[in-house]
Amino acid sequence: MKGLLLGMLAETSIHPGMGQAQSVIDLPVAREATTGYPMIPGSSLKGVLRDKVRDEKGKKVAEELFGKSESIGGIGVTDARLLLLPVRSLSRHYQWVTCPYLLERFVRDSSLIDHSISIDDISVESGEAIVGQPINTIFLEEFSFRGNHQPEFINQLAECILPLIHHNSVRKRLSRQLVVISDEKFEHMARYSLPVQARNVLDDVTKISKNLWYEETIPPDTVMYSLLLERPGKEGDFVHLKTLLEAKPYLQVGGNETIGQGWFITTMVE
Repeated sequence: MKGLLLGMLAETSIHPGMGQAQSVIDLPVAREATTGYPMIPGSSLKGVLRDKVRDEKGKKVAEELFGKSESIGGIGVTDARLLLLPVRSLSRHYQWVTCPYLLERFVRDSSLIDHSISIDDISVESGEAIVGQPINTIFLEEFSFRGNHQPEFINQLAECILPLIHHNSVRKRLSRQLVVISDEKFEHMARYSLPVQARNVLDDVTKISKNLWYEETIPPDTVMYSLLLERPGKEGDFVHLKTLLEAKPYLQVGGNETIGQGWFITTMVE
């Protein structure tokens, strides 16, 4: 299937909401049902791209690309999936963390659009972390991991991820901050290490709290990706979108736009 890989680097906190939940966190982020990983539904991302094209190219072009009520468009949009999660660390200001399952899925997803990615299969023990820099112990959140120095694998991995990242300054430090941990430990990080902010509404006169709630966000510098799929018979529809995103690569996704949240910078990989 023909398509493009849309790389997404979070510039601000992201809140792809899923409504209220019966938990300590009133407004959690959207998550995959089976893995619990943060994600952005394809319908939300498609709506954002549609609005961007409509504002820049007009309603007619937007309907040709993304469809309307009585017909479908020429481009399909998948869920935005997590690839690298920034996690607090005592070893440096933060580390980009991933796991073997996410890397396997990234390779499989890329093959859907005939984009060849080569990442060696790797096994990671529960108490170890694969790193590119020589370090005996690495601290991530409340956990300590035994450093497994494999610079060749980390450099190979960084080369595969670099095209998803727009900024050259970020690309330069990617291999130094990449860490691969086990699927089980990563699941814990993805579920419990996301920032939670307290939000409040005060009475205009008394300044007494009228509504206090807790809101979860995906942190800045998170790396995600989505697939943009070209429907048969609709060849060439990518031209408008590709040209637009190359000129204006920013997308606002999710809630809280008025307080500066939701901004991604994108790249398109053919």
